[in-house]
Amino acid sequence: MPRFPNGWQRLLGALLACASQLAPAREALPIEQLSLPPGFHVEVLSDQVPGARGMALGPKGTLFVGSRAQGNVYAITLDPSRAYAAKIRTIASGLNMPVGVAIRNGTLYISAVSRIVKLEDIENHLDNPGKPATVYDKLPSESHHGWRYIAFGPDQRLYVGVGAPCDACKRDENRYAMIGSMKADGTDWRIVARGVRNTVGFDWQPGTNALWFTDNGRDSLGDDIPDDELNRLTSHGEHFGFPYCHAGDIADSAFGREKACSAFTPPKAKLGAHVAALGMRFYLGKQFPEAYRGSIFIAEHGSWNRSSKVGYRVVRVALDAKGNVAKQEVFAQGWLGADESVWGRPVDLLTLPDGSLLISDDYAGAIYRITYRKP
Repeated sequence: MPRFPNGWQRLLGALLACASQLAPAREALPIEQLSLPPGFHVEVLSDQVPGARGMALGPKGTLFVGSRAQGNVYAITLDPSRAYAAKIRTIASGLNMPVGVAIRNGTLYISAVSRIVKLEDIENHLDNPGKPATVYDKLPSESHHGWRYIAFGPDQRLYVGVGAPCDACKRDENRYAMIGSMKADGTDWRIVARGVRNTVGFDWQPGTNALWFTDNGRDSLGDDIPDDELNRLTSHGEHFGFPYCHAGDIADSAFGREKACSAFTPPKAKLGAHVAALGMRFYLGKQFPEAYRGSIFIAEHGSWNRSSKVGYRVVRVALDAKGNVAKQEVFAQGWLGADESVWGRPVDLLTLPDGSLLISDDYAGAIYRITYRKP
């Protein structure tokens, strides 16, 4: 090894120590513990996204990510290989649980509990985004289930999930426990679905444009009931049971005598009790094998008060030619250890143009990228 004067040796040592600290932190997460089907591979796009929740992709390829307690919205510039985050910016801060992000015509829309705000022409102003402007400010202000998933539908309207402000209660069904939609300018608010306890993920089926969504089941009925739900909307204003009925066939202990379960639309699939099914997306890419195309991927955030933990994984729901659920299977797991230790909690999913699949993780503050190569 070359010899340097003492001063240079100290400087070199300091530089090497600094380089070690600046080495990509994404290598620190134990992704080798994650298991996927043969041919699938996972890498960490970044683990520098605190509280990563909802995701949206801009037309120029910028990945936008919301958060919850952190109050931040991030803009991630991807390396051309899409294998890692080349730059991460905080483009909004101090917002009230800005979980949801959606983009239309270059404008980024952000949920902030009682408000929907926007940043216009955002991809041309990432270094100077300005202050978010309010689009709509008449949503409920309660923080319980107040974090909102948002997305633009095929009709170019902005859809907003509005959770119940409780575990189980009876409140104005035109204001709580529902999905609504509005025009991009915040006008023409409409009710889309009622009786939805808390959806934090929805998407539209390719070809049919049918709205599908996850819904979290209530607590305090035991470890094994009620299931979280996967639902499909067939008509606007349809009622999915909350607070009277859960998972299609379980009468609520307090409100179930008021209305029978037969009065409501049952779920298309039961997902398991307390798994905390959040983000869901139809897989639209072509990188994965043919059998995966058109499937629904669901992020299970994981239980918080069950006697033994469940969830903490991503599942795949396959549909048949008629749009009915054909099967459910685990796609990615390993964030929950055999000893019930937890190092990650999946939240949302997003397909990149190359067909790879992104998963956000608010517990690890990470974004994962899943790719496929034929074994």
